Amino acid sequence: MTPAAQWRRVSRGNASHTSRGHYRPPGRQALAEQADRVFRELHGRAPEGVWSAPGRVNLIGEHTDYNDGFVMPFALPHRAAMAARRREDSTLTVATLGDNGQLQQAAPVALAELSPGHVTGWAAYPAGVAWVLRENGIDAPGADLVICGNVPTGAGLSSSHALECATALTLLGLLGVDLDGPGAPPRSEIARWIQRTENEFVGAPTGLLDQTASLCCVDGHVLFLDVRSGQREQISFDATEVGLEVLVIDTRAKHSHTESGYGDRRKGCQRAAELLGLSTLREVTPTGLGAALEQLPTELRPLVRHVVTENERVLSVAAKLRAGRVSEIGPELTASHTSLRVDYQISCLELDVAVDAALDAGALGSRMIGGGFGGSAIALVRADELAAAERAVTEAYAERSLAAPRLFTAAPSAGAGRDR
Repeated sequence: MTPAAQWRRVSRGNASHTSRGHYRPPGRQALAEQADRVFRELHGRAPEGVWSAPGRVNLIGEHTDYNDGFVMPFALPHRAAMAARRREDSTLTVATLGDNGQLQQAAPVALAELSPGHVTGWAAYPAGVAWVLRENGIDAPGADLVICGNVPTGAGLSSSHALECATALTLLGLLGVDLDGPGAPPRSEIARWIQRTENEFVGAPTGLLDQTASLCCVDGHVLFLDVRSGQREQISFDATEVGLEVLVIDTRAKHSHTESGYGDRRKGCQRAAELLGLSTLREVTPTGLGAALEQLPTELRPLVRHVVTENERVLSVAAKLRAGRVSEIGPELTASHTSLRVDYQISCLELDVAVDAALDAGALGSRMIGGGFGGSAIALVRADELAAAERAVTEAYAERSLAAPRLFTAAPSAGAGRDR
């Protein structure tokens, strides 16, 4: 059998679609087994281990992370799994199993030659992690890496950060570092290393939300994170217990932080803070918002208004969840979308159609998530109205001749760790 034919026959674990069109990813162990199997077939020997990290949904708190604000993500069951084995020649090889079952292999790179701009394309994400570890005094080993993942790419669900977090755990694991053991670097510090990977090596001006979520979330909880202080709180979030579901709507409208207006919004926030004499917009209080806006040029005012009001929405949702009032958070979700659409101006037709259709079908709240200009939306819906919401969204897309969205429900899942 030729190598091409061999890889075509490799399935994507236990991924399936239900009769209602739900995407159901393979379980964590099934994905780890797949990564182990593909590694053995490619390299002819067993990996030393398999590590994985999840994508994320941000319940609320969008574009607040790089303004030192509040965010509230939870980890998805969708993950990037990485099987690996050390090499003795200080070389990094990376292969990934694509959606079509085809194996993609990047050109091997010498660790000593890694520098920003040296590696491009998808391989820049794992290569950048090896680079940033070395920049922080950790002698990342040469390694063969094989990736099997099911986080939808370009969907605003943080597939790139899942890959980077999995790489960080893998390379540290090959050095014998157990993140939950004595002497290990804190997960919050690793998150900052990965932010540097994105900003300096990959060239994407991202904040801290995604990698912190992938590394630090726990099963059954949302992560309430104060980005300025680094303080984290795990808040119980079980929508199904109260008869609700979080519906994720992958619009199929692709987005990229390196190509979208994400960077422009971030620069605008930085400029507004400078004009106000502040280090970040986190320092603008709700009571001081009006006065702050009067000091700014017209084009910067909507950005500041979104950041300040979004922080207040995160605090409101956190208070309601602590009190067990899950069914009451819908208005904050919808208000967040309105703010992102009107003030931040980062929504698009596909996102607005998804949100409006879900709300018209009875959703308690709905909003876009992620960087914007595409990606995904979420809707908080009653479990007995889930099918109606899905049908409404699908029909609304068809009426506008938009590509059919991918739908799935999501529950808070475990963060990054070793699988085998």
